[in-house]
Amino acid sequence: MDFPQYRKRFDQKSFYKIDNASTFEEVQLIGDKKFIHSINADKYFEKMRIQEMLLAENEMFLVSTEEEYNRIKSSQIS
Repeated sequence: MDFPQYRKRFDQKSFYKIDNASTFEEVQLIGDKKFIHSINADKYFEKMRIQEMLLAENEMFLVSTEEEYNRIKSSQIS
């Protein structure tokens, strides 16, 4: 699998840039606020979350694009 990979939550409240099997960045939208988190997965739960995002087999995570991710990340939401 080539990296980075891009995913989003089904409700479009979180967008992810997955850099590799153990690191990702999340842009989280809550109301009129935007939060950016960098995650280095060192716990089992975090590693499993990355695998779930990459597989995108259930309806929780959907495939996204670099363009969509960058648009959300650079938007004017505070």
